[in-house]
Amino acid sequence: MKTTSMPQTAIRSSDALRDVRYEIRGQLANHALELERRGYEIISLNIGNPGLFGFRTPETMRLAMIENLAQAEPYCHQKGIFPAREAVVMQQQNRGVKDVSADDVFIGNGVSELIDLSLRALLNPGDEVLIPSPDYPLWSAAVTLNGGKAMHYRCAEDNGFQPDLGHIESLITAKTRAIVVINPNNPSGAVYDRDTLQEIVNLAESHGLVLFSDEIYDQMVYDGAEFIPMATLVESTVCLSFSGLSKVYRACGYRVGWCIFSGDKERASEYAHGMELLSALRLCANVPGQWAVQTALGGFQSIAQLVEPGGRLYQSRQAILDRVAASDYLHVERPMGAMYAFLRLDDRFAGRLDDQAFALELLENHHVLVAPGSSFNTVYTDHFRITTLPDTDTLDIVFDRIESCLEQHC
Repeated sequence: MKTTSMPQTAIRSSDALRDVRYEIRGQLANHALELERRGYEIISLNIGNPGLFGFRTPETMRLAMIENLAQAEPYCHQKGIFPAREAVVMQQQNRGVKDVSADDVFIGNGVSELIDLSLRALLNPGDEVLIPSPDYPLWSAAVTLNGGKAMHYRCAEDNGFQPDLGHIESLITAKTRAIVVINPNNPSGAVYDRDTLQEIVNLAESHGLVLFSDEIYDQMVYDGAEFIPMATLVESTVCLSFSGLSKVYRACGYRVGWCIFSGDKERASEYAHGMELLSALRLCANVPGQWAVQTALGGFQSIAQLVEPGGRLYQSRQAILDRVAASDYLHVERPMGAMYAFLRLDDRFAGRLDDQAFALELLENHHVLVAPGSSFNTVYTDHFRITTLPDTDTLDIVFDRIESCLEQHC
């Protein structure tokens, strides 16, 4: 019997993706791959990926994984293996976080998965989450994908990219469920002082809001800047603190992150149970990488040598600051943490060259890939982000090309 075929329509993506952006690996990054396939050598500064720039995971972590491979073949508990969770607890206790146990720790496939799980377990359609601007765009995307609404609070450059506390308070409504803090900040490199963090905690506690503290760059600070764990300041609300192996331990590909519940855990018991249910649905996180956590957190902290004067991360950051200081076309607020510089185009380019056009021209004509500032949910379009991971010689090449690109517009 002959059947009549029906007209074929395009298979469309979900409407939930309509307002989701992740330009760090978006159209520009795809265009860079096309250029590489055509034979061009691209200097990619759009993402903080230490392994691509010659940084190695500490050898002790690699050995810990190898020695425990036989134990890494079965699924583990949905929250993660006990030695890894207990190592996270010990770190938190050493930092002054009170009343946490291994039951309060969730191990995930990187912090990215845990951000998604924690928002999915919390949000109902239309719930609002306060997120810094500029932000790490995964936070805004994950809120949107889980039915929420991202409300961005100002972290202005003329205030050192510090949170605008008055603006945060003005955004709080009956629908607000949580406040996100990214400290040390990506993309700006700002490190928040104790008073600022305490004020944010006070707002969260007075309005009964959950605190999400993204601390993936916790030990990556410069020039005497102090990282203060948000959880040490929280008493009468719940705080979820996020960190992992990717940045400080240069182990992005291991995909190991963790999230710790602290503060008023009794009030959040149903929420934590929901997150455990979601964790169980995905069975467990990558097990081999979890065996590196105890060695990482309990061993020699080699990051300290990298961020002090003479260390590679410090010197690369200094090279960027020196080149910007010598430029007529660029400005930067000194990054005090993380592995990025958030550069601003001079006012002379206003109305003539925005961040997207600049990034595209820099890629096509000078073969350098950067992330436009508007990718980080800013209302302005005159910034771009680069990672500070390359060595100083590579950075000199990059800034020569940036200067050449901008000179053509002057």
